[in-house]
Amino acid sequence: MSDLVLLLPQLCILSAALLVLIYNTIFRKSTKLTILTLIAVVGSFCSIASAIFLFISQSPTVTIFGDQLVVDGSSLFFSVIISSVTLLVSIASYNYIKPLQNQAEYYSLLLLAAAGMGLMASANSLVIAFVAMELASLPSYALVTYLKNNEGSTESGLKYFLIGALSSAIFVYGSSLIYGATGSLGFTAISESILNTPSLSGLLGIGILMVIGGLAFKTTSVPFHFWAPDAYEGAISPVSAFISSASKAAGFILAFRILIEAFPLDVVSSIGLDWALAIQILAVLTMTLGNFAAALQENVKRMLAYSSIGHAGYVLIGLAALSGSQDTLVIGASMMHLMIYGFMNTGAFLFIALAEHWNVGPTFKDYRGLGSKAPLVSIAMTVFLFSLAGLPTGGGFLTKYVLFMAAVGAGFWWLAAIGAINSALSLYFYTRLVKSLWVDPPISDLNISSKGIPVGIYVAILIAAVVTILSLPFFSPFADFAMAAANILIS
Repeated sequence: MSDLVLLLPQLCILSAALLVLIYNTIFRKSTKLTILTLIAVVGSFCSIASAIFLFISQSPTVTIFGDQLVVDGSSLFFSVIISSVTLLVSIASYNYIKPLQNQAEYYSLLLLAAAGMGLMASANSLVIAFVAMELASLPSYALVTYLKNNEGSTESGLKYFLIGALSSAIFVYGSSLIYGATGSLGFTAISESILNTPSLSGLLGIGILMVIGGLAFKTTSVPFHFWAPDAYEGAISPVSAFISSASKAAGFILAFRILIEAFPLDVVSSIGLDWALAIQILAVLTMTLGNFAAALQENVKRMLAYSSIGHAGYVLIGLAALSGSQDTLVIGASMMHLMIYGFMNTGAFLFIALAEHWNVGPTFKDYRGLGSKAPLVSIAMTVFLFSLAGLPTGGGFLTKYVLFMAAVGAGFWWLAAIGAINSALSLYFYTRLVKSLWVDPPISDLNISSKGIPVGIYVAILIAAVVTILSLPFFSPFADFAMAAANILIS
C-alpha cells in the first residue's frame, strides 16, 4: 500500500479514466458530458495536488516494485506539468466535443494517455520505459483520429501511428542491444555494468544511438519530427495542445532519466562514447529547422506545430550542455522552460480551438481584427505568443534567459548564440499573428456572437494566461521547484 501511495499522481488519472468508462457503461443512454468533464477535471486536479504533497513530504528518491519505478523530485515535477496540461485540456474539451460523438471514449483516451506519460516520468528501467511509452502513445494515436469521418484527421493519425511504430521498434531494438552488452535493463544496473566492463563500446554505442532515436520521436526532435505538423493540424485543437505540451514533457523526463542515470557522461566517456555530441547536433538542427519552417507557414496551427519543434530544440540545450560545469543549472533551466511552456503553448493551441469554434479559418489572414471582437482572449493569445518568443510578457522570457546563460556558463556559448538567433527569428512569425489580431482590418462577415461564448475554452485559456503572466514576477517558486527536481536527478 505504501508503494501505491507513492504512485497517487498516476493512480488519480488512471482512476478517473476507469470511472469515465464505468459511468458510460452504466448510464450509456443518458451519459452527460458535464459529468464526464467533471470526472476528468477532478482526477487531474487530484493528481496535481498529490504530486505537490509527495514532493514536499517524501524523501528525495524512493524506488518501488523491485526498482522498476522511481518516485523522486523530477518524476513529481513532471507529473505536475502533465496533469496541469490534462486539466486545462479537459476543461476546454467540454465545449469543443459537445456536438461530437464518443465523448466518454474521448475523455478515457485522454486520461489513459496522461497516465502513461506520468508513468514515463517514474520509469527506472528500459522495459517500464517502453511499456509507459506505449501506454501514452496508443491512446494518443486514437485521439488524433477522433474525427474518424474526417479524411485529414485519419490521414494524420495514420502518419502518427506509422512513425510512432517505427520509433518504438528502434527504441526496443536499441534496448535489446544495451541488454546484450550489459546484461541489465535497470538504469542504475546499466551504469554499474558499463563502469565494471570497459570493453562494451561497439554494441553499446549503437544501442544508445537507437534509444536516443526512439526518444527523439517523443520529444519531436529532428529528424523524428515529421509526424508533428500533420498530427497537430489533423487533430482537434485540444488534442493538439495535449500532445504538443504533455507528451513533449513526458518524452523529455524519460530522456533526462535514461541518459543521466543509465549512461552518465563520466562513465560512457571512459569507454570512448559521447552521446552529448549527438544531442548537441539534435539541439541545433531541431531549433533551427523548427523555427525556419514555422516562418514559412501560412496555416496558424502548422506554425504553432513547427514552433513547438523549435522549443524542443531549446530544451535539448540542457542535455547538450551537460558535459560542462553547470549540470544542475542547465537541466533545471530546461525543466523551468518545460513547465512554463506547458501553460503558454497549451493556451495558444486552445485559442486556436476557440477560433475554430467561431468558424475562423486556418490562415493568418482569417484572424484579421479578431482582437476587436474578442479582446480578452486575444490579449491572452498575445501574451502566449510574446512569451513563447522570449519577450517579457510571461515566464518564457526568464526561462530562456536562464537556459541560455546556463549554457554560456557551462562553456557552450555557441549553443546559446544559436538559440538566441532562433528566438529572434521566432518573433517574426509570432508577430504576424499578433498583427492579424490587432492591426489588420477586421473581417466584416465574421460574427462570433452568434456562436455564443464557450465557457470551458474561455476558462482554460484565462487560467493558462494567468499562470503565464504571474510566472514572470513570481518566477522564484517555479525556479526553486525545477532546481530542486534537477538537483535530485543529477545527484
